[in-house]
Amino acid sequence: MITLTRDTFRLAQVFTISRGSRTEAKVLTVTVERGGIAGRGECVPYARYGESLDSVAAQIEGLPAGISRRDLQDALPPGAARNAVDCALWDLEAKRAGKRVWDLAGLPAPQPMVTAFTLSLDDPDRMRAEAAKNAHRPLLKIKLGTADDMHRLAAVRAGAPRSKIIVDANEGWTTEIYADLAPHLERMGVALVEQPLPAGADEALAEIARPIPVCADESCHDRATLADLAGKYDMVNIKLDKTGGLTEALALRDLARAEGYGVMVGCMVGSSLAMAPATLVAQGAAYVDLDGPLLLAEDRDHPLVYDEAGVHPPSAALWG
Repeated sequence: MITLTRDTFRLAQVFTISRGSRTEAKVLTVTVERGGIAGRGECVPYARYGESLDSVAAQIEGLPAGISRRDLQDALPPGAARNAVDCALWDLEAKRAGKRVWDLAGLPAPQPMVTAFTLSLDDPDRMRAEAAKNAHRPLLKIKLGTADDMHRLAAVRAGAPRSKIIVDANEGWTTEIYADLAPHLERMGVALVEQPLPAGADEALAEIARPIPVCADESCHDRATLADLAGKYDMVNIKLDKTGGLTEALALRDLARAEGYGVMVGCMVGSSLAMAPATLVAQGAAYVDLDGPLLLAEDRDHPLVYDEAGVHPPSAALWG
């Protein structure tokens, strides 16, 4: 039996990117129950990819109750719906076998990893204050994506002079803006730029000098999208809500590395249940951005542990 619920988690503060703001995370929780044992998964439908709570729920409700994880890969396309069901099936398999998911997948036991902490798009003074508040964190990710981002970047650097910085434009720049900003990003010690140009309109990245690595986010979903990234990107950001679950995420990670891409593992704004499977994919990644629960005012029972070592793998009580 496959059941789903719609859950809402309040954010600790307003979260803004170049496409808009939000005050809560709305997610779908999928439970797959067989033989009295239940597995769970979570997804975050994303309007940027044509998803809504209703559309994703309809996809899940149309699945056969006894579908296998292998058949699921063909039954649904990459995206949020397949992600929640795929992760629920992994959780179910682990519980039925009395093992952890990483053992079933033939992976080493995961270790804690330093994760980025995201500062949302705001005016420079507020971003500087937020950076100063989080200056103890080794890795900060800042949301940009406007024509006036230099002041924001300078403010964050002033607020957190020792933190490593990742910049995420969320497709918000033009070729001209990015070309103008690129040398300043390097001067400010930015380590990585995510998706500076819109997906599908990023051909110019093959012609523009990339003084710091450029990471594909909206341009990279699953293995089928890798072919279009050659010459334009240096890294890929793997998110389970894009790949359609842990199964494809692990396959994408391996293929991306084989083709010479660096790997970043990211997330939508969701609860610890959504982050838990991604901690497996994130092992050995160059950058980890699994800070969703840190942005929430409330979380699941048995949440992930975050401390000075980073984000820890999930307890069996949460997932896997």
